[in-house]
Amino acid sequence: MEKVKIAVLCSGGGTNFQAIMSASEAGLIPHGDICLVVTDNAGAYVLERAKRYAIKTLVFDRKSIPSRQEREEAMLAALKKEGIDMVVLAGFMTVLSEKFIKAYEGRIINVHPALIPSFCGVGMYGLHVHEAALARGVKVTGATVHYVTEECDGGPIILQKAVNVQDGDTPETLQKRVMREAEWVILPQAVELVASKLCGI
Repeated sequence: MEKVKIAVLCSGGGTNFQAIMSASEAGLIPHGDICLVVTDNAGAYVLERAKRYAIKTLVFDRKSIPSRQEREEAMLAALKKEGIDMVVLAGFMTVLSEKFIKAYEGRIINVHPALIPSFCGVGMYGLHVHEAALARGVKVTGATVHYVTEECDGGPIILQKAVNVQDGDTPETLQKRVMREAEWVILPQAVELVASKLCGI
């Protein structure tokens, strides 16, 4: 059976990439082959993680290539050259253009650290999401994996998982719990769901 060739785009530590790789090693992503890691940050720790798995990495650094358009064109050309079928955004901090999204329409997914449609959209990323959730006083938050469309965090939802907010939570403690209990669980599941669909299963 032909596997779907997957690229993971990441700007930081790569904990979500790690969750995908752990699931893959456990045989939980049988229809996907994670074969490329792309980052826009030359200092991203995800590069070290990828090295451990002998996965090819490509760096299109924001500092050395300040033009988003240039970075994107180089990324798209690289993804095409590598024969990538599916793109996973796992903490990728650059908002992608319509052109990029159209090139992978229905084949590009993102993980967001809240239960969309709450706490999402422009400016809602990283700790900002958890600060907003705590400021609002919600008792339940979580994570969402969705298809990427031109509307920021507006694409069809694939999976969601709820996480309880606890008394005394800080944005940092909440961020860790949402990662551990939701993001790291549903992102690998969504990768397999989409890959199996692309395989026609």
